[in-house]
Amino acid sequence: MVEFSDDENLSRLLKAVSDGTRRALLTQLCQQGASRVTDLANYYDMSLNAISKHIKVLEGAGLVTRNTRGRTHWIEADLARIALLESWLDSLKSIWALRLEKLDEILNDGDK
Repeated sequence: MVEFSDDENLSRLLKAVSDGTRRALLTQLCQQGASRVTDLANYYDMSLNAISKHIKVLEGAGLVTRNTRGRTHWIEADLARIALLESWLDSLKSIWALRLEKLDEILNDGDK
């Protein structure tokens, strides 16, 4: 079994993107840039409290940052942490590539 060196952070990241609303929020923030929490709540027809909970999960995973100007909270996507997820997925792909190469060797040996 392959051990991943940053398992706790990876778990936080996967939890954050496991919810459809959070993925939609992240997509919107990537497409439109920084947005006010109140605007996000209106766009998703959710209470301010509900959207804030989703944002806190994204913040905890390091996928968004919050900038407070006066009483207004601006949320912005920060996808630097996605590299952790990409690294984990790459390790899975390399495992499967090795398995497929081995299978190809076995199948091609049968042709000889």
